[in-house]
Amino acid sequence: AAAEPEELPLPSEKPQYEKHRTESPASEAALMRAVLGDLRVSSVTPSSVGLQWSVPEGSFDSFLLQFRDAQGQPQALPIDGASRSVTVPGLSSSHRYHFHLYGMRGKNKIDHVSTKALTAAEEPEELPLPTEEPQPERPQTEAPASEATPAQAVLEELRISSITPSSVGLQWTVPKGSFDSFVLQYRDAQGQPQALPVDGGSRSVTVPGLSPSHRYRFHLYGLRGGKRIDRVSTDIVTASEEPLPSKEPQQEKPETEAPTSEAVPVRAVLGEVKASSVTPNSVQLQWSVPEGSFDSFLLQFRDAQGQPQGLPIGGGSRSVMMP
Repeated sequence: AAAEPEELPLPSEKPQYEKHRTESPASEAALMRAVLGDLRVSSVTPSSVGLQWSVPEGSFDSFLLQFRDAQGQPQALPIDGASRSVTVPGLSSSHRYHFHLYGMRGKNKIDHVSTKALTAAEEPEELPLPTEEPQPERPQTEAPASEATPAQAVLEELRISSITPSSVGLQWTVPKGSFDSFVLQYRDAQGQPQALPVDGGSRSVTVPGLSPSHRYRFHLYGLRGGKRIDRVSTDIVTASEEPLPSKEPQQEKPETEAPTSEAVPVRAVLGEVKASSVTPNSVQLQWSVPEGSFDSFLLQFRDAQGQPQGLPIGGGSRSVMMP
């Protein structure tokens, strides 16, 4: 049987660092300083927690992650020295865990970082498939007295505020009532359900650790007393790691042989292009022209197969729907 891991340090104990021997200068050079960066929570589900860390200085032979399970028993998870992330499986839902990550040299603990994480609540049903419509929980109507106590809470449109190849920023509003908390649910690139708890006072969240050029469907639930009260959803495709077409649109050069034409092309400026609405198969874009004017516009993008596409637009337009 495997040896029982050593007891976790009590919260009052200081991390036990390896002391360099000062009587042998040669050994100090061999055991160069190694430092662990912050231990961060990268993902949370009802049964697992993803953790990430860095090693800003030096290196370790291995790592050792220690924590107590839901029954209070110490657990130890050995990790390869080249790793910078780990997913801890087999956890209990809605339980707070205190994780201790030790950087090891041989069998000696060199450095130590800690973090706490709360696993997500166990959901009674699986995430809806992409074809399913959101099913918000309806307030109970058979008890008029109870309706007056918990005021109705309403979630409004889930909007995209930013997109990168590995993250998405989302925003929402609560025009009526309030929620104790929110939970954002989605499936990762491997199809596994993920849940990200969000504080009830928040109106935005950034979802990290996504895959580039991948379509995600996000479901934001408003919770009160552990129950789902309302829900909003949106679809988004993360940005590509490749830059957009390297070739710039060929702008027409003004004719120089006609001196009178030089006064015609005055300065023209494009304002920021914004996404005003997003559906699973379309995007509406808006822009402004704060100075001057253009004869026409040309919208370029790559389709899902990576092929470049171009859409000519009339010079008087300030929006376009991409179907």
